[in-house]
This record gives sequence, structure tokens and C-alpha cells, in this order.
Amino acid sequence: MALQLGDFVAALGGELHGDATLAIEGLAPLESAGPSHLSFLSNPRYQPQLQASQAGCVIVAPAMRDAALARGACIVADDPYVYFARSTQLWKRAHARPPGPAIHPSAVIDPEAVLGEDVRIGPHCVVERGARIGAGTVLKARVHVAEDCSIGARCVLHPGVVIGADGFGFAPSPQGFVKIEQLGAVRIADDVEIGANTCIDRGALADTVVEEGVKIDNLVQIGHNCRIGRHTVISGCTGIAGSATIGAHCMIGGAAMILGHLTIADRVSISAGSFVARSIGKPGLYTGIFPIDDNASWEKNAATLKQLHTLRERLKALEKKL
Repeated sequence: MALQLGDFVAALGGELHGDATLAIEGLAPLESAGPSHLSFLSNPRYQPQLQASQAGCVIVAPAMRDAALARGACIVADDPYVYFARSTQLWKRAHARPPGPAIHPSAVIDPEAVLGEDVRIGPHCVVERGARIGAGTVLKARVHVAEDCSIGARCVLHPGVVIGADGFGFAPSPQGFVKIEQLGAVRIADDVEIGANTCIDRGALADTVVEEGVKIDNLVQIGHNCRIGRHTVISGCTGIAGSATIGAHCMIGGAAMILGHLTIADRVSISAGSFVARSIGKPGLYTGIFPIDDNASWEKNAATLKQLHTLRERLKALEKKL
């Protein structure tokens, strides 16, 4: 079912320049969009793509209004990326298939679990004794919520998520490792989204906590007793060891490694692949494996590192002359 341009503006606001009755048959990137597509431009560096685009309409910021009008129809919005995100939500609602049963027949729900209103639970999910699921939360296929764990309202857990498996705790002894029973749980606040096959371990004594609005990508491991601050985003394949505390509004790049018992301040960004071996007390962008540092210092050291072989050869040549 096609939407018209006017439908987007009526639902989301914005300033339309163009034919409100233009049928939109999909959303697409600038480079591949056709005359029946809605696209967006959020970064001015891609303005050349704007001029070449065949999109039926492009969402742009006020500063790009004239450039967009020179090409064709546009919707002017204060934040084109957010407007595009809301457009995808509108499109999905308009094209949603009729919902199946709220709880799939193959799901296993313990009688002592508590489900809020409008919870949806997909195939082969398991919700154990004492677990609590908030209103409007969606568990997709094969999600496992272990005993006594709680999930807030309007959360989305993608296939294969495991909430509340035992944390990795063993005490060494002469006879081998002795398991430390994990007596805490996991508490997840409202509006959290967790990607496929991500694992969040239950606490050893206190609970593991994920605060409101956190977004976690696929294949992330969060160890026992961690605390993830509100509205932090964590990209795929990141590993966070036990008892780490991550602040609010942080951004953690893919495959980052964060050691346990560290504290990371609010509004810290960690570049992909970085190894965090110490606490970070100030907001900013941090990068690196050798070791992590503020981004400007890391770039200087990285540039020097690339010259080490040349400097070594020059030093050897100088030593021969002495």
C-alpha cells in the first residue's frame, strides 16, 4: 500500500515543498532512490548525491532547503535523520501484517511469571518463575528470561536474547574451581531494545541493571553486576566484563572490550575495536588498543607509531657514524 507525501507531513510535521498527493512506494537511500521513493539528507557532505538523486522527495534540514528545491520536491525538518526514522515507523505501521496470537503456542510461560498488558511473546520463548515483563514489551523468537528477572514497558528483545543466565563466577581452590551461585537477577528498565543473541548475565549478589532507553546491538555480552546508564547505545560484538559501570548517553562502538570493575563517565564515546583497561572520568571520544586515550592524543601516538621503523633505521645509521 502506497502512502502519499501528505500522509508523512500530516503525521510527522515538517514543511512540504511539492505535490502532497505524490504516491510514495518505499523509502530508499539517495543513490538508489527512484521517483516513487522518499529519501533523506542529514550530512551536508553528501550534497552531490542530493543533486544526482532521482528520489521523488528528499527530507532535508533548513540549511539545505534551497539546494533541495533546485532538485525537486522536499520536506524541510529540523532533524532530517530523526524525521526519516519516524518515517520508517509510519511506513511499518501502514504495512504491518495482521498480528498473530499475543503469546505463541510454543512459548513456555511459568505460572508465577507476571505479564503486563499487550505483551507479545514469540515462538519458543521461555519466561521462568518470578520473571516480570512490562506492558507493551515484545519478546521475539527464542528469547529466554530467567527466574526473577524483570523487563520494563515497551521493550523489544530480538531472537535469541538471554536475560539472566548465570554470571561467570568461580573461586579457585586446590581441588579446582568452585562455582559461586549467582543470587542476583537482571533489571531492565523501560524502552530498552536488545539485539539478537545478546546475553545479559544475572548478578552474583546485587542485580545487573540496564537503565531506560538503552539500545544494545546483536551479539553483545554484558557480565554480572554491570550497570548500563540510560540512553546508552552499545554496538555489536562488544564485551563488558562483570561489575563495570557505564554512564548515561554513552556510545560504544562495535567489538569494544571493557574490563570489569571499571567506571565510565556519562557521554563517553568509545571507538570500534577499542580496549578499555582503565576507568574513564571525563566525557569525550576515546580510541585505541595501545592503550585507550583521548582521541586527539591517540591519533598523535598512532602517527608516530607508523614511523617507528623509519626512525629505527635512521638511528642505526647515526650510530654507525659515531
